Amino acid sequence: MIVYGLKSCDTCRKARAALERGGQAVTFRDVRAAPPGEAEFARFFAAFGAALINRRSTTWRGLSEAERAEDPVRLLQAHPALMKRPVIEADGQLWLGWGEEVRAALLGSTAGDA
Repeated sequence: MIVYGLKSCDTCRKARAALERGGQAVTFRDVRAAPPGEAEFARFFAAFGAALINRRSTTWRGLSEAERAEDPVRLLQAHPALMKRPVIEADGQLWLGWGEEVRAALLGSTAGDA
């Protein structure tokens, strides 16, 4: 299982800790330190569409209108912190965020608040 996120992201830390407590072997990939390539971002975008872009981030707010209009995959390559986090890859399936649905799918129905 791979968790893509930022090491400074509280949600990413919570997800990683909960998955490890749940017995999952987790590889964490900081998207700033080791950004996904174009093919990986394209795969993420194909799975999640516009939901992959965190439009509430300070990075997004700092972009010009021209930059915001760029191809989303190229935009993510240039600004990996724009990716909504975490993206979790498990058993060939991709998950976005750490909401109740994702927790239940990856940890079972007793996931609770993790």
